[in-house]
Amino acid sequence: MRPPLLRISISLALVFSFGVASAQSPPAQSQSPPPQASTLAQKPSTQVIALADAIRMALQHNHNLLAARTTVQQSEAAETTANLRPNPVLTGDAIFLPIFEPSNLTSDYIDNTAQFDLGVSYLFERGKKRQHRLQAAKDVTAQTRSMVDDNERSLTLKVASQFIAVEQAESTLELANEDLKSFQNTVDVAQARYNAGDIGENDLLKIKLQMLQFQTDVSQAQLARTQGLSDLRQLLGYESVSPDYDIAGDFNYMPVTGSVEDFQAKALQDRPDLRAAQLGVTAANSQHELQKAIGKRDVTGQISYTHLLYLSDISLFGQIQLPLFDRNQGEIAHSGFAITQAEEQEKYASGQVLTDVRDAYESLRADDQIVTLYRSGYLDQAQQSRDISDYAYRHGAASLLDFLDSERSYRATQLGYRQALASYLLALEQLREAVGTRSIP
Repeated sequence: MRPPLLRISISLALVFSFGVASAQSPPAQSQSPPPQASTLAQKPSTQVIALADAIRMALQHNHNLLAARTTVQQSEAAETTANLRPNPVLTGDAIFLPIFEPSNLTSDYIDNTAQFDLGVSYLFERGKKRQHRLQAAKDVTAQTRSMVDDNERSLTLKVASQFIAVEQAESTLELANEDLKSFQNTVDVAQARYNAGDIGENDLLKIKLQMLQFQTDVSQAQLARTQGLSDLRQLLGYESVSPDYDIAGDFNYMPVTGSVEDFQAKALQDRPDLRAAQLGVTAANSQHELQKAIGKRDVTGQISYTHLLYLSDISLFGQIQLPLFDRNQGEIAHSGFAITQAEEQEKYASGQVLTDVRDAYESLRADDQIVTLYRSGYLDQAQQSRDISDYAYRHGAASLLDFLDSERSYRATQLGYRQALASYLLALEQLREAVGTRSIP
């Protein structure tokens, strides 16, 4: 064992020289994110998917969305039904036939006694019912199409959110692997110091036990990445993605410009759920006009050919209901109230759009402030503090407690930044969904 005074003097000299060297080095850029968070290292795989590709694949292959799109096709089929005209009705009869006296069934009996009728009838719709039915069906189709567009908007947010979760997991895994490798070097140094008699066995054991935390971080990050990729695959369409696929993206800060008023104005133009509510008012008005047309009674016309004795003649018939009691009053009133309901729902949807944009914008601003705080110097300070403590501990000028505390602070700061960055990117995706477009400046 070397004399304590000499060892302390040498250690202080080393720390002083390290501090001078650090002070002479150029200052770190406060706006540069840590390398672990700026670019995700992608492992070789059979399929690598970027965010834009993920959204495109989900819109093409997600089974829930494909099922929702069939509602548009169903509504278009209803248009065909609504535009159909009534079928003509063919009638015929033979009367005065001697069924119970078959011996009388002769040609003379048929010519002189039996009667035969053949006629065609047709329902003439009044009030332009077919045109109103078709228009009402088209308005429902337009509303349904906007509702499916809104499903696409919601799915896009789910895909983007899950993509960000995978990016965060990969960034955290990269950090955990680097921390584990760095701390393994520290353990090796501590073992060498213990062998040289510079530290006691208790300190060596404490350092080795600390390895458990770093190994646990790696395992948890690997699990989060695996589960995130699995959940993302389900959104993209399970069969359309290879099992060993990976993502490619920059898990990094992207500043956003624009005022909340601009975003709200754009949302009022682009939000498909608001457009669906507006089309709901149109559809309610069309249904009201249809019910008024249904209140008009239709006319049934018929032409018949009759053969009796040696005579053959043509008969014309017509019938119409007398609207004394049923004039479709209930359905007309019902559809009128439905218009009021649709108008109120449109107003609510408009307010909801403005509220969603405001909430998403304020959330983005709050997360932006937090990320900016990390990037303004705290990340660099945590890195420098750990490096100094590590250097000092390796040369015997810092206690084990100080060294482990700096490691924990660095780890907490890096993880906190990644969580803040993920929250910011998620808030950005929520703002895009609230506005109804991904074209956010």
